[in-house]
Amino acid sequence: MTQFAYLFERFPSFGQTFCYREVAELARQGIAPPIFAIRNPKDEPSQDWDQRIVERVHYLPDEEELLREVHRASKKGKLPGEVTAALDQWGRRTDFLRLYQAVYIGLRLQEIGILHVHAHFAGMAARTAFWIGKFFPISFSFTAHANDIFTPRKFEIGLDKLVDAALVVVTETDYAEKFLRERFPDRADRIHRIYNGLALALFRRASFVSTPPLIVGIGRLIAKKGFADLIRACRLLMERRKSFRCAIIGEGPLEEELHEQIAQLHLQDCVELPGAKPQHEIRECLATGTVFVLPSMIDPDGGMDNLPTVIMEAMAAGLPVVSTAIGGIPEMVIQNETGFLVPPGDVVALTDAIERLFDDIGLARRLAERGFQRARELFSIEKNVRELCALLS
Repeated sequence: MTQFAYLFERFPSFGQTFCYREVAELARQGIAPPIFAIRNPKDEPSQDWDQRIVERVHYLPDEEELLREVHRASKKGKLPGEVTAALDQWGRRTDFLRLYQAVYIGLRLQEIGILHVHAHFAGMAARTAFWIGKFFPISFSFTAHANDIFTPRKFEIGLDKLVDAALVVVTETDYAEKFLRERFPDRADRIHRIYNGLALALFRRASFVSTPPLIVGIGRLIAKKGFADLIRACRLLMERRKSFRCAIIGEGPLEEELHEQIAQLHLQDCVELPGAKPQHEIRECLATGTVFVLPSMIDPDGGMDNLPTVIMEAMAAGLPVVSTAIGGIPEMVIQNETGFLVPPGDVVALTDAIERLFDDIGLARRLAERGFQRARELFSIEKNVRELCALLS
């Protein structure tokens, strides 16, 4: 029996495969919560979505239709007086649409007897869920991820009010759980860590036969991913007369800048930016790789990674990982056990770590095997989704 509904800002989203995997695993386990999405991600690249899941998504209407719907409900007496008063009092202040979205969703949840809603990210969806909880006898929870807790945007309903009102707050690393519990000690008992999960059986194990060795990097082309440092490391590898290829898969605002950097360092023959790829192509690329590199850093605004899904994917594919001790990364990448951690911004250390794996494929294989075992132990989506269901029930 479904006891909760999902609320996303957008779903399914190309860059948030962890959300889709969670919903898909629930479906595999015979659990099909109603899914609401504030936005339809029609402008995103296609992905390997199960259309049966996509067809379950209830997309909210645009602003004009949303306001009409809520006003009609008010005229028909479907809204308690305090809800109508709250809408009038809020007026057109910042984020006013969250209140109308809450009414729209809350009425439908009441109709189908759902008494709890779970959102992903401490952002638009969670703020809407907050108002659902204010307007209806429906509790809410949310999963917090990275920038939404490390560098939250300033809204009247901010992270503090969300944590204070939520029945449960889930986050994806021990690092983030500790961060939130220290910041909100009075609500520490509501904050729980559940790792994101992977369908491990989908991943083909790396064979380490690529000639020359292949460096794989995956992620949004944004500052906190540190790909400019990876490109600089590739230049050092070239100067050390190492033969290699490097593929940095993803899209983002720094794409043109990274292309220019590759050209300026004369790396066009060995470093490529092939753009964003669907999941099945990413899995194939990982299986042909020699080492996975994500030189994460803290960006100028304080944004940083928490649990990059791509590192979990690399470990599931049996690749050694070179990364940095940012956020929850050290919970996955254990120094000298599943990979190497280097200081953020230290291009020489980054280059040395990659070169060491190139020179000792036996070491690369051993680190990769331990990484695969750690992925199997911690990141089984079947186990982690069951933990989430137990928590929400």
